[in-house]
Amino acid sequence: MSGFKQIELTDKKVFDDFFAEDPPGTSELTFTNLFMWRHRYQPVWSTRDNCLLIILRPVEGAPFGLPPVGAGNKGDALLGLSRELQEVSPEPKISRVGKDFVDSYVDSDHYDIIYDRDNSDHVYLAENLIKLPGNKFHKKKNHVNRFRKNYDFEYRSLDDDLAESFLRLQEDWCELRNCVEDPDLLQEDRAVFEAISHYKELGFKGGAISIDSKVEAFALGEPLNPDTAVIHIEKANPDIPGLYAAINQLFCAEEWSGVKYINREQDLGLENLRKAKESYYPDHMVEKYTLIHK
Repeated sequence: MSGFKQIELTDKKVFDDFFAEDPPGTSELTFTNLFMWRHRYQPVWSTRDNCLLIILRPVEGAPFGLPPVGAGNKGDALLGLSRELQEVSPEPKISRVGKDFVDSYVDSDHYDIIYDRDNSDHVYLAENLIKLPGNKFHKKKNHVNRFRKNYDFEYRSLDDDLAESFLRLQEDWCELRNCVEDPDLLQEDRAVFEAISHYKELGFKGGAISIDSKVEAFALGEPLNPDTAVIHIEKANPDIPGLYAAINQLFCAEEWSGVKYINREQDLGLENLRKAKESYYPDHMVEKYTLIHK
């Protein structure tokens, strides 16, 4: 993979410029997401013909590419990326490819196109997550109202004082879930640490709910494209009824009232996570595919 380099904080402007020029629709394509998960996915990147090429090399799996980003010829960039992957994988594939990219740039005569439901993103109307309108959101609204009634709480946006509190809550949450016995949770714990430790440089938004001066819930997110925000992390003390519903609603209301959509990422095929995401009634899914060059 000649010309590819590991991702570093100093690369942020390059990525941001490509994403501004060619706004992504899939949740993977933000610099924060790639940087915070870099220890698990070991991303490397390069630029070719005015396109950004990204290859992920997960610790526990085979390397794969992400769809090229930029104003260049993305069909040619896709072919070049597939050839680069042939050097490091017996089955080179491009994954997490949005349907719009497939429809515009992928020739089914040259690629096998495989639907990836587990990694497709759930996208919601921001107004619905904020207002929780109508009968279908009745239970969610009750959870939030019950929390508001029973707890004296404060919502605060992320700042230096809160950053340490975020990390303490993550540590408590991880201890409760016994992260050391679960490699996925342990990797997520490291990703949260990386994000919070570099929140100023990364430039995302965070919000927290404090009860009795202790942070009991927090969420992290950032703009994905001009009309959509993406929520990367949401954590809450599971022993406090209604807290998850409250941080969901308050984070959207306080930080994301100016966007039309909220992307809450994929469910990874996990039954409980899928049920939780579907309980908020997505407006639509960002369908993703895996491409294998024939």
